[in-house]
Amino acid sequence: MKNFSAGSFPTTRLRRLRKSAWMREMVAQNSVKASDLILPLFVIEGKKIEEKIEHLPDASRLSIDLIVKKAKEARDLGIPAIMLFPAIDQSLKTLEGEEAWNEKNLICRTIREIKKNVPEIGVICDVALDPYTSHGHDGIVDDNGYVINDTTIAALCKQALAQAEAGCDIVAPSDMMDGRVAVIRDALDDAGFVDVAIMSYSAKYASSFYGPFRHAVGSASNLKKSQGTQDKKTYQMDFRNTDEAMREIALDVEEGADLIIVKPGMPYLDVISQAAQNFAIPIIAYQVSGEYAMLKHAAAKGVFDFDAAFLESLMAFKRAGATSIISYGALEIAKKL
Repeated sequence: MKNFSAGSFPTTRLRRLRKSAWMREMVAQNSVKASDLILPLFVIEGKKIEEKIEHLPDASRLSIDLIVKKAKEARDLGIPAIMLFPAIDQSLKTLEGEEAWNEKNLICRTIREIKKNVPEIGVICDVALDPYTSHGHDGIVDDNGYVINDTTIAALCKQALAQAEAGCDIVAPSDMMDGRVAVIRDALDDAGFVDVAIMSYSAKYASSFYGPFRHAVGSASNLKKSQGTQDKKTYQMDFRNTDEAMREIALDVEEGADLIIVKPGMPYLDVISQAAQNFAIPIIAYQVSGEYAMLKHAAAKGVFDFDAAFLESLMAFKRAGATSIISYGALEIAKKL
């Protein structure tokens, strides 16, 4: 327990430690380095194609060849890993999302190209069905539109295995099904992928801050048209709860998760802090699309300087106890760091 009561004015003057840049640098408790960052990227079909994402400023959907270039850029800047999300054609989306475990799907082909051309960078892949389902939910639904837990887990295992076979280093189940980490771990181990890690979205809240992402992968309009519930509150967490998040993390750690994600990031700094205090496991903060977009939109209106505000937001994650940060601005800040 730290003692914060020692000292009194005028003998103690805390401003002495702030008087110069070198002094502030010398006594700083936290820092953000390029190696703390993970870069999420959206993949589309084609060659030399870049599609700007309307709701996510300065982010684009990229064809595989351009994804490889981004991976090289990230590697050269010291960013250790990228995270892949697909934006597939609507014609490939089905009720059960079978394209998710097609060994020749967009993500699997992207993994192979990255590993062939940029083997030094880590590849993390999302495990969830929402980019592949015609209803936009993260799993397989029943006749009432309710996501079926155990049936979905079986599908997620096939998706994770397809990604591992393509060369993925870390699978990241973001679906929030109960018990999926243990089943995926067993499936990977049984198939010989004992070194493929699991980065579990353990505390993923039903948040309003995911809007730009859902537009980026093309699930937003499908979700609005889905039968039954048109939100994800029956499987993503209630944002009023924190103890539940600790239980979710504890279960995933027990089931074999190697790293855990708290998502969103900034509105859930308390959850990140509690997780860091309670679990000796890497805690990954996800600065989600809505958080990043808000910073961009505010900076565009002259509310503040983007670089300064962005760095401050990343520092908040480190201060709360995050080991690493997933952010759409990873390349931007790595260039300045």
